[in-house]
Amino acid sequence: MKLKFLGSGTSQGVPVIGCHCEVCTSPDTKNRRFRSSALITTDSGKKILIDCGPDFRMQMLENNEDHIDAVLLTHEHNDHVIGLDDMRPLIFRTRKDILIYCASRVGEEIKLRFPYAFSEERYPGAPSFELHGISGPFNLFDAMITPVEVMHYRLPIYGFKFKNLAYITDASAIPEVEIDKLKNLDFLILNCIRKEEPHPAHFILPQVLELFKILQPKKMFLTHISHHLGTHQEVEDELPENVHLAYDSLEIDF
Repeated sequence: MKLKFLGSGTSQGVPVIGCHCEVCTSPDTKNRRFRSSALITTDSGKKILIDCGPDFRMQMLENNEDHIDAVLLTHEHNDHVIGLDDMRPLIFRTRKDILIYCASRVGEEIKLRFPYAFSEERYPGAPSFELHGISGPFNLFDAMITPVEVMHYRLPIYGFKFKNLAYITDASAIPEVEIDKLKNLDFLILNCIRKEEPHPAHFILPQVLELFKILQPKKMFLTHISHHLGTHQEVEDELPENVHLAYDSLEIDF
């Protein structure tokens, strides 16, 4: 299986509109970050998208990706779902509804934000989705997926585990009952918004490094990165062995 980072940035993306800091003006392409999203390619070639934010169209074009077989949604915030309308070309070409797997609460939010996709008399050109609730581990195509419930401030959201890789974004705490799912992985992908100033809804670097010691993955990649963390190379040089910054279009084989 493969995971490709379609986006590794926070909700504002990097560069941030109107910002002239060192990160936002850097010529290094690794400092240009779309909103967080990842694409899983299963052993049989099926494409499973994790989150579909406002950059989805350009993420697909820039990575020469041309189809999605299913979508997993971590939660309902706009930077993770608002790109669903841009799936219309994929839906029209295959003449199939896009499969979406998410918490029931998130599914209700999708209906509210995209009512035209669920109306009985659908407007010509509207997207069409098939919603599936998540309540525990499930098989999707040839992949076993284990949801991992984490806290995003006071909002419970999902991370996802495939084989010996876990992808978690937007977390600020991991409940004790979920910790064992994340121990001794080959790859742990975890959000990290900035270096020092505490954030109520996202991990910062000291918290992430403490989790690295506790969970002991072989490798950790950081995502959902803001311009406040620093330039890619600067931070990469400071990180301990086997902890790395993700960047857009990076691929991991697992």
